[in-house]
Amino acid sequence: MGLKRYNKLFSVLTKYGFRDVMANKQLQKLVPNSYLKEHPDTQKSLSFSTYERIRMVLEELGPTYVKLGQIFSNREDVLPPDLIKELEKLQDHVATPNHFNINEIIEKELNITISEYFKSIDATPIAAGSLAQVHKAQLITGEVVALKIQRPNIIEIIEADILVMKQVAKNLVKYSYQAKVFQPMQIVDTFEKSIKEELQFLREVNNMSRFAKNFEGNEIIYVPKVYTSLCTDKIICMEFINGIKISEKDILNSMNLDPRIVAKVGVDLYLQQVLDFGFFHADPHPGNIFIIPKTGQICFIDFGMMGTIVPEDKDALGDFLLCFLKKDIKKIIPIIEKIAVKTDISDYKKLEYDLYELIDGVSNRSLGNIKLGDTLTKFKRVMYNNKIVLPHFLYMLIRALIIIEGVGLKLDPEFNITENLQPYIAKITRKRFSLKKLFKKNLTRFQNVSNLVDNLPDDIDTILKKIKEGKLVIIHEHKGLKKFQKATTTAVNRLVFAIIIAALSIGSSILVIAKMPPLIKGVPLLGVLGFLLSAILGLYIIFSIFKKNNF
Repeated sequence: MGLKRYNKLFSVLTKYGFRDVMANKQLQKLVPNSYLKEHPDTQKSLSFSTYERIRMVLEELGPTYVKLGQIFSNREDVLPPDLIKELEKLQDHVATPNHFNINEIIEKELNITISEYFKSIDATPIAAGSLAQVHKAQLITGEVVALKIQRPNIIEIIEADILVMKQVAKNLVKYSYQAKVFQPMQIVDTFEKSIKEELQFLREVNNMSRFAKNFEGNEIIYVPKVYTSLCTDKIICMEFINGIKISEKDILNSMNLDPRIVAKVGVDLYLQQVLDFGFFHADPHPGNIFIIPKTGQICFIDFGMMGTIVPEDKDALGDFLLCFLKKDIKKIIPIIEKIAVKTDISDYKKLEYDLYELIDGVSNRSLGNIKLGDTLTKFKRVMYNNKIVLPHFLYMLIRALIIIEGVGLKLDPEFNITENLQPYIAKITRKRFSLKKLFKKNLTRFQNVSNLVDNLPDDIDTILKKIKEGKLVIIHEHKGLKKFQKATTTAVNRLVFAIIIAALSIGSSILVIAKMPPLIKGVPLLGVLGFLLSAILGLYIIFSIFKKNNF
């Protein structure tokens, strides 16, 4: 499987004109010889931009690579904006495999006989994605259900693709400075975690249960029923939702449902997921949100990609929102550093200026003119330009908020998500300054100080004991020392070569003057060999200096 995926990868890269990648000698070790001999004409592919060809490569390589592109289509912290635009065009169009026998897969996976549990199962899928496809069915008890079935061998294909990705990423980091800037190893690791979570269907079942529990008693939202006895890590059996897509504005009007109210209520439900529960749907596009015709309830489907915000990060996000509105840049930067997984801020003044420019641009507009999507996109660009890597859940949240704002604008052209945020901002403010919160915060501080005082004597005793035993290790790092050592080693090596060349030249001259035998046409052979060796060594040094531009 792995070798086939290597072959596919390199043939597609060559087809779309990435011969410059193939030309890397270290990467060529991974390329099958059959693909290094002859490649089809790439003239047509070269007429497209590099980023367009990257998108084409991902599309042709199949579901794993399409998913990779989709997941990173909102990561301005890792990829350049022009590439992001191309990745946003990626679509998950996948044909049904010829060998996809529904009944056989269900019986084998659930260890049942179809006729004992199902009246009928539609052979044609109602939806087909890169990882799974959905079929409509009816249980023996009469309930209409949706069967989400994982594609055959998809795990093996993805694992083989990820192995190839890791190997290529490792070599790109090692041998290409341009590629190293994009952190390919981090991209592959994040993708691997994300796609493996999506492949665990029982995890999705648990997500639905948790989601239903969060909104228990809320009559505005409807969560589909799950038939857990007919669920495994490869199959989900859930209630079929015969609803209307939330974006179907004309149908909503025909049902006497005001699209403006639907937009406000839908977005409110989403903000509740984020700010109240810290557990949110990560892909809220119109195809995943329905209106139940009989009740008018809003129903979310497809819980494969969910974002989780831990309480500490949720508090930090609340603080960030309040400081953002107050334009308190000095407090915003420490909050960002607290949330971020990696920071390499070289110029704090520049970051401060970038954030002030962003916030000032927002605060100078009227509430109705603020577009959250534009603001979040600019914020991501500021993070990217200042080398700040935020946690993956935050990029999922930013993408989801941009999508949900787009849904609201489709239903109501005058919709503004910031108006929906106002009640939550007031709630966060009250919570921050409530007596309960202040007491809890000060109690936590007191406990931390108490623990520090309790542990201090033991810590000091441990340090003194290590000093007495000579086991205390102090790690000291000299930045730039390796470069200095390398430069010194190179200089010393060249000096040694120069001394050897000088010695050979002088020795050869003495041999020629003394006419020491053996002689060839009156010239000493050893002298000629000495001059020749000196010339070769001299040319080698000159070549190495010019090659590395060290002159």
